Amino acid sequence: MTEFAGHPLVVSAVPGQSPLVALTAASLARATAAPAVYFAYVDTSRYTVEEFPDGTVHHEPVDPDLAGDEARETEQRLTALVREWMDGQDVPWFFRYLAGREDRALTHLARAVDAAAFVIGAQTHGHRRVRDFLGSSLAANLSHRQHRPVLVVPVQVVDWRGRAPWE
Repeated sequence: MTEFAGHPLVVSAVPGQSPLVALTAASLARATAAPAVYFAYVDTSRYTVEEFPDGTVHHEPVDPDLAGDEARETEQRLTALVREWMDGQDVPWFFRYLAGREDRALTHLARAVDAAAFVIGAQTHGHRRVRDFLGSSLAANLSHRQHRPVLVVPVQVVDWRGRAPWE
């Protein structure tokens, strides 16, 4: 286990994500004196060629015909989005553009920066069975394949009388 005090957090950042995930991570970072929050986007259409000690990676597209500037543009868009989310927060943050399988890429980053925990937004799947929901959940994959805690931030309120997103 990595102590919370003085260790960074890793936050999964995806397009269209609620800012509540970033605000929750910033609040937890302040509460635990985390030196930084590492936001990361994992591009599953790319693969990792080389991993570096700071958590960054050199990556290439799985399909060589798609070797355009799309990854760079996505990285710039998401960095700007994280900057917007963190505006006014007094927590240092960094952005990492990763590649490959989400749980593996985020775990590599957490190991590289010696993170205390992950912060991710809850997935909303519409009408899916619980088995399907859990089988494809980043939170479930992370919690079963590495030792750091995973904080899942609810981003959609469901009334107790209503149906959960996976029902």
